[in-house]
Amino acid sequence: MKTLKKYVTVLVLTLLATTGCNDILDLQPQDKLPIEEVFSDPNGLKLYLANLYYQMPVEDFRYGEEGWHSNTNGGRNRAMYTDEAIHTEWLGNYGVANGYMAPHYWEQGYRLIRDVNLLLEAVPTLDVTDQTKAYITGEALFIRAYAYFGLAMRYGGLPLIKETQKYDPNDLESLKVPRSTEKATYEFILSELDAAAANLPDSWGNEDGRRATKWVAQALKSRAGLYAGSLAKYWHLAPLEGEAVDKKLVGMEASDANAFFAASIAASEAVMNSGKFSLYAPTPSTPGEATENYIKMFQDPNVAPMEAIFVRGFNVVGRGHNYNFWFSPAQVRAGAPYPGRMNPLVETVDLFEEYSHPGESAPIITTTDPNDVNDYNGYNPSKTYLHFDEPLDPFKDKDARLHAYTVLPGSMMRGVKIVIQAGLIMPDGTPQIRTGVPSEGITVNGVTYWPWGAQNPDDYSGFNSNSSVASRNTKTGYSMRKFLPEAGTAQANAGINDWMDIRYAEILLNYAEAVVESGLGDAAKASNALNDIRRRAAFMTPIPLTKENVFRERRVELLFENKRDADMKRRREHHQYFNNRLAWAMLPVLDLSVSPPKYIFIRDLFHATVDRPFPIDWYYYPIVNVAGNGLVQNPTG
Repeated sequence: MKTLKKYVTVLVLTLLATTGCNDILDLQPQDKLPIEEVFSDPNGLKLYLANLYYQMPVEDFRYGEEGWHSNTNGGRNRAMYTDEAIHTEWLGNYGVANGYMAPHYWEQGYRLIRDVNLLLEAVPTLDVTDQTKAYITGEALFIRAYAYFGLAMRYGGLPLIKETQKYDPNDLESLKVPRSTEKATYEFILSELDAAAANLPDSWGNEDGRRATKWVAQALKSRAGLYAGSLAKYWHLAPLEGEAVDKKLVGMEASDANAFFAASIAASEAVMNSGKFSLYAPTPSTPGEATENYIKMFQDPNVAPMEAIFVRGFNVVGRGHNYNFWFSPAQVRAGAPYPGRMNPLVETVDLFEEYSHPGESAPIITTTDPNDVNDYNGYNPSKTYLHFDEPLDPFKDKDARLHAYTVLPGSMMRGVKIVIQAGLIMPDGTPQIRTGVPSEGITVNGVTYWPWGAQNPDDYSGFNSNSSVASRNTKTGYSMRKFLPEAGTAQANAGINDWMDIRYAEILLNYAEAVVESGLGDAAKASNALNDIRRRAAFMTPIPLTKENVFRERRVELLFENKRDADMKRRREHHQYFNNRLAWAMLPVLDLSVSPPKYIFIRDLFHATVDRPFPIDWYYYPIVNVAGNGLVQNPTG
């Protein structure tokens, strides 16, 4: 027999980005290197590990429906598959074209697992110290667990391949590893992370955050245990049928949940008690200071090493991202042709609290009837609308994170006041909303007013019915701010701020949720974790540890961080939210029928009223090539 894979493929991009060493480039051939050559050279071994890290399914700036490491997504983002945001033109519907529009990971995942197994097999033969062997083993186990977790979230129970497979033309069946149950798969992932933590160092010094330590392994265990616990607890909300269900390849029992929650709690406590991490800028004196702190942290996670547990770097030639290019408001687009494409949803903005009413979602009140927060039928002249001097006034008491994460009507960004306006109420009371009429503007008492808030399309960032301009203007009334620089240009592939894949606030939220879901752990510590995060956002009054409070806080704190899709999946919320759901808009309109003119806000439908469904079989991806690999297929509609 012979080893199934005798050569390792090396990405030239990774090679250049991680070492830049000419002696490594001299190895021949440059695209495929014999394994023994790679592992016998210290630089080759470092390069191999860097390539493994690069292959990890981190859902970062460059993660989209095309897969990982892709910037050709037209501004589509995973937040648009959730209740967080929507695209200006493309509705973020899971059911577009060929069904579940999300990146398959089967082949990529098992390719990474194969490469990790090759390294693990070679570790005993390496000419390094025993301590170095342990560290390499720990990193390899962590990466393998990360890959299996990425697969499990998408496919359920998996074939658990723990060693390099051997190719024998006379025994091909031996290569066909059957799927383990979903429960056994998650138990394996958690055990992998325990083994990784046992081998890994406390610290890599200057490389902390970029490489796995025992605390990074525990942090991932915190996330994976919570995911599995929720999956077991809520699987019954979207029951499926078929052979995969009968064999428990997908699906768990509610009685399985607490063991996973307990694992998450223990891992979270290990991180919390390590003394290595804390919240960045935990005690701001004002909401304004809190807003600035959040903006700084996401523009450059390097200012917050105490919070950034595991980071993927983008400050490398050729590895920039496109967030600034696609998502900057039109007024600060710096030449980008299609900016402003991430539109935060109305219900997301409504979720943020006001400081005067902590612990309660605070929908924007638009009329004298508070029940109108659920009325999305557009302008109604029989209603009494509340008037505001400035379009930012309804949001002034809102959570600092709203101002740090989103661009609101009237927000200041890069020294520019962002104009988001959907029309006018004419002096005679006639509404001209989302029509662009009168296009020449209207003059009242010597002042000219424009339907979109300004005459020149470069001077406003909201709405517009002209198709040549509309694709770069928000349609919900809100735009995205999180991660975007406060200076510079919006050129393609030029984003260089790093991505925090795991940060300390997530660990605190994992702990609070696992405790409140299971009744295990320390409720007082969980309550402190919840309120410490809120104190960092300038909330001074603690709120009780309840499921509702924890869930809302998680949605608010982690907004746009590519966590919500997994949260909705593990708690089986997708099919409930996307039950032919329509998208909504908040329309700021300047009312010229009052003197002086003031702003009103109108709840209405998004510009396109297309239903967005989510059949329950979409919780699991179909496994590729079951005819060849002999695996049991997941339930399909």
